[in-house]
Amino acid sequence: MTYPQWQGQLREGLAEMKLSLSEGQQQQLLAFLTLLNKWNKAYNLTAVRDEQVMVSRQLLDSLSILPWIRTEHLLDVGAGGGLPGIPLAIVCPDKRFTLLDSNGKKTRFLNQCVLELGLRNVEVIHGRAEDCRPEHPFSQISSRAFTALDNLVSWCGRLLASDGEFLAMKGQFPDDEVAALPAGWQVESSHSLKVPGAEGERHVLVVTRGEQSR
Repeated sequence: MTYPQWQGQLREGLAEMKLSLSEGQQQQLLAFLTLLNKWNKAYNLTAVRDEQVMVSRQLLDSLSILPWIRTEHLLDVGAGGGLPGIPLAIVCPDKRFTLLDSNGKKTRFLNQCVLELGLRNVEVIHGRAEDCRPEHPFSQISSRAFTALDNLVSWCGRLLASDGEFLAMKGQFPDDEVAALPAGWQVESSHSLKVPGAEGERHVLVVTRGEQSR
């Protein structure tokens, strides 16, 4: 696929999602996708190999949770190839993003993205969530294709503020995962995501502590 085709797909998708981005932001998103596609051949950053669906599955899907981001500093755990963290950082330059991953190859890629794309609002941390020691807990933590919900709250719960929330991106609604949530945690709300060009269901689950656990 050629770069201009990605450009057309992105513009159409953004229009369908009613997202108004500057030309510079659109070019940054496409530059990120080009980097991801290039590095993925050697580093196995994402399972998506079909260039025809990369704009939808990687860029638009990442941006689909924008309506639920209310924090000034988001932690993206299991950041992998930078999804959704890098696209979100590009379109929200006034917010800060910390990307955490335990895989050294993936964090090297993320640092390269920060450098080449000039993302001053992104910090990359190489390490496990269990070993992370932030100065302050986060009010929101995003997760995309990282782990099951019970693992997410177990590994990352202490990184979340008492009144904070996880934004867990899933495909089909994960009934089994919701049922397996440990005591003290709840799915406060679930929202179906509309991603232009994407097949199958997409959801974001807002997971919080129960009132008695706050």
